[in-house]
Amino acid sequence: MNATQIEPDAPLGARGEAPNVTPLQGDRFGGILDAAGEALDRAERAENAFGNHRGGLVEMMVERASADVMLQIAAAAAQRTTQAVSTLIGMQV
Repeated sequence: MNATQIEPDAPLGARGEAPNVTPLQGDRFGGILDAAGEALDRAERAENAFGNHRGGLVEMMVERASADVMLQIAAAAAQRTTQAVSTLIGMQV
């Protein structure tokens, strides 16, 4: 059996400590979900405004299309995350 040293993903600091990770760097998936939720809220408000004769049809369609794209991005991110975790769990160590 051969064992090799695992190299860190990020470079170490001057004293050999791990770099600081801010919440924005560590929670990108949560940010994607938040953006999708906000897009859905905007789309719902645009649809309600159109239904109450206070908004335009084009604005409603653009907001709905934007929400659909954000949902597709969130679904793709979730699928890739699930696939990566599944691959890691299936590895024989």
